[in-house]
Amino acid sequence: MGAVAVRDGSILLIRRGQPPSEGRWSLPGGRVEWGEPLAEAVAREVLEETGVEVWVGALAGVVERRYLPGFHYVILDYHVTAATGGAPRPGGDVTDARWVPLAELGALPLADRLLEALTDFGVLPGGPDGPTGVT
Repeated sequence: MGAVAVRDGSILLIRRGQPPSEGRWSLPGGRVEWGEPLAEAVAREVLEETGVEVWVGALAGVVERRYLPGFHYVILDYHVTAATGGAPRPGGDVTDARWVPLAELGALPLADRLLEALTDFGVLPGGPDGPTGVT
């Protein structure tokens, strides 16, 4: 699962330190531990990867990603709200974490189809609910 955190026209992103998408920017998130409620898993992963505490909201959407060799993920991304105002710091297998202005997303090496997902989630213009979060 992953977290979609938008604040003041910026989105919280991490640079992945391991495959798949190593070196590319993506939403913070990860795996659910056995018996862990989804909302708790989202909040835990965001805290581990960015140091940012979040409140978990509604499901933003579901994406499916296949990478060779042998990676097939079904990812549930949730809207989250940052509970803390400090600067993100990378943790775990993340090499960088930051608030990235939505207008600058195209300048970064992003994980496959991230812009498409953010559009589908209504975070970027053209999504089903319009340009929410874009200022």
